[in-house]
Amino acid sequence: MEKIWLKNYPKAVKAEIDISQYKNILHVLSQACEKFPDKPVFTNMGKSLTYRELNLLSTNFAAFLQNGLGLKKGDRIAIQMPNVLQFPICMFGALKAGLIVVNTNPLYTEREMKHQFNDSGVKAVVILANFAHHLEKILSDTKIEHVIVSELGDALGFPKSLLVNAVVKYIKKMVPAFSLPHSITYSEAMTKGRSLPLRPVDMSLEDLAFLQYTGGTTGVSKGAMLTHRNIVANMEQINMWMRPALTEGEEIVLMPLPMYHIFCLTVNCLALVKYGVHNIMVTNPRDLASLVKEFKAHPISVVTGVNTLFNVLNHDPEFQKLDFKKLKFSVAGGMALQTSVAGRWQEVTGTQIFEGYGLTESSPVACVNPIDGSGKVGTIGLPVPSTEIAIMSDDEKFLNIGETGEICIHGPQVMKGYWNQDEETAKVLTKDRWLKTGDIGFMDEDGYTKIVDRKKDMILVSGFNVYPNEVEEVIAGLPGVLEVAAVGVPDEKSGEVVKVFIVKKDPNLTEEDVVKFAKVNLAGYKVPKHIEFRNDLPKTNVGKILRRELRNPTTQSSAAV
Repeated sequence: MEKIWLKNYPKAVKAEIDISQYKNILHVLSQACEKFPDKPVFTNMGKSLTYRELNLLSTNFAAFLQNGLGLKKGDRIAIQMPNVLQFPICMFGALKAGLIVVNTNPLYTEREMKHQFNDSGVKAVVILANFAHHLEKILSDTKIEHVIVSELGDALGFPKSLLVNAVVKYIKKMVPAFSLPHSITYSEAMTKGRSLPLRPVDMSLEDLAFLQYTGGTTGVSKGAMLTHRNIVANMEQINMWMRPALTEGEEIVLMPLPMYHIFCLTVNCLALVKYGVHNIMVTNPRDLASLVKEFKAHPISVVTGVNTLFNVLNHDPEFQKLDFKKLKFSVAGGMALQTSVAGRWQEVTGTQIFEGYGLTESSPVACVNPIDGSGKVGTIGLPVPSTEIAIMSDDEKFLNIGETGEICIHGPQVMKGYWNQDEETAKVLTKDRWLKTGDIGFMDEDGYTKIVDRKKDMILVSGFNVYPNEVEEVIAGLPGVLEVAAVGVPDEKSGEVVKVFIVKKDPNLTEEDVVKFAKVNLAGYKVPKHIEFRNDLPKTNVGKILRRELRNPTTQSSAAV
């Protein structure tokens, strides 16, 4: 079938990126360090790191990896830390040494750590001391040869580093006891690296840069193989999209999402660095008071986040008092942006949230709404340059405008495949290298794509498809609702019915209020038959609501309506 949607794309969308000027990711970084040497690139806990310092410190770390540990090009190294200054130093250092970075969630259980470390075959791991007790229990079951342990304040400089580390360890008691007798400290590694040479490593765009683990569109956690080409392409795509709104060397970006997550990794830590941005790293975004404090301390011009974060800030009295004169726009990704949240953000800050879309497997950005505000709220926008979006049927046929099917992505940012998982790769990459996202949606006559829901989250009520996103979008618009999640639960008559879990904003909100509102705005079969009020909803560390946990009968205590 002819790709009829291409006729509808604006010229800007049809633009093509050119990455032939770059050898690899580090080439982009080196240019930024030369252009903005004395400007801050990352700030955390009041300590700033300049582009020059980042370049020097990452080189020292790379030299230690090469000469101190004997690691070679293609070896894998895991980094398991939250947003601290050590993270970008270690990440860029690992890339300079020619290693493949395996970003690891610090909140992983021992089982999850063991799976990821063994699946990726990491030889070394850099881990925050707070989580080292988990590593101790599984280390003998892995092939890890080298362990580097960092404490929270290690990169803050003397004497602040000593003070922070002492408070964290002895007063707040946030570091459980562990024993890793053959490990080396981050500080020792950096000291040794200063006196060691760094041998240049020949890396091309085709070399792997990251194994970024994800549940993916199917099955258990898998390592998406992201090459230097994938990442550089996405960096250029993001920059081309943001270019009209950014001033080089002047932007200050609030960075509440963790750097181990693909959204923050590519957008904040890589793409925006090219523009000389100053990233304000938030170590614990759940500490709302500290997050608001960072916003107050810096003239923030851009915020990157997820729907749940924006929603919480919308309702925070202290956040509402802030001065938003410098704020230009915000970018939402990782999960669907609710219309009510975007509208409230506009009221509170006077600025827009632009919703984007992508997957770990697409490095991640594939679609974003136009930065000039001409986009469509409730959609994921238009494809970034050099990218095509198509809607496909289950038999991989292109569907027409307005028809609902699986959203698929084609572009240079699409992963090489899953690490050592050829069968899983074949499930999500077509022969023509279209990435099957597992998301259901449709495209309108202007080329904008609307996500309906995840394939696996769809609820089947008496033969009718019900998409949780739609139910959540409607109920989130009810005054008195702070958060909502919808899932399907078994039903003898209908096969499945809709159940919603709600966190109240108004303590007087009742089940009857919810049902009455839903009946006005939803077809009868979409109206929730079960409602459960909760104090909070289970979420990932980046704020995605975990529907799968809510579907688990052991976590439910339904209140039938």
